[in-house]
Amino acid sequence: MQIFITGANGFIGGAVASALIADSHTVRGLVRSKAKADAVAARGIEPVVGSLDDAALLQDEARAADAVVNAASSDHRGAVEALIAGLSDSGKPLIHSSGSSIVADLAMGEPSDRIFHEATPIEPHADKAARVAIDQRVLAASGIRSVVLCNTMIYGNALGAQSVQIPALVRQAKASGVARYIGRGLNRWSNVHIADVAALYTLAIAKAPGGTFIYVESGEEALGEISKAIAARLGLGPAQPWSAEQAIAAWGRNMAVFSLGSNSRVRGKAAADLGWSPTRRSVTRWIAEELT
Repeated sequence: MQIFITGANGFIGGAVASALIADSHTVRGLVRSKAKADAVAARGIEPVVGSLDDAALLQDEARAADAVVNAASSDHRGAVEALIAGLSDSGKPLIHSSGSSIVADLAMGEPSDRIFHEATPIEPHADKAARVAIDQRVLAASGIRSVVLCNTMIYGNALGAQSVQIPALVRQAKASGVARYIGRGLNRWSNVHIADVAALYTLAIAKAPGGTFIYVESGEEALGEISKAIAARLGLGPAQPWSAEQAIAAWGRNMAVFSLGSNSRVRGKAAADLGWSPTRRSVTRWIAEELT
């Protein structure tokens, strides 16, 4: 198959592209510059230089592809509309990347016993309502085998790119000499290793029925425990708490509130129905053994 991927030089997109190439697919990847084009070409990806605002380009690439993976942004509605238009009535797969902050609360380090399953209705915070609307638009697209993969906290190493949450915690810890968590650090996030994420994308392209929403998760951990594991791995003293105000000042509101201070606890079975069998189950073990 020829597969078009947005965000081909990113954390998710790069890992997915490598997995698809290893599975003998041809991958064309959207990148924003000539330098990034050269970098992805060296990994066997056919570069397409452009941006998510290039609607005509996205439509043309989607129309020519056998499948499309949107791994560049969960929040760019214009790009999603262009990809849907390019695939219209083709029956081809569109795999859209979302993120489980759509179910995040405002706990700021406090625990929650609420767990979301794939059929659980979502009432997102106002900051995440637009993302949920995009997910719903993808799932409702007619004549397309559309799938939304809702990724949880992703960890692991992938082609030099980084994920969001753990690298932010690590940067702060290295810069200050103290690993931090917010409040009591009892808030929990579901998580998944990047290699398992890439494996699920390949399965979704091949097998997922249209209109499928999938939580991508293989474990769960408290943010306080993650910070403690980071401190131990870096040889620092005990991880210490930050107030909400301190965390927002250091990381910014969106990162502190929705990515590091919230609970995002989900459980999925749709991935297992495709035959997905993740190989990594412990983010703290990965931190202890592989974090750099």
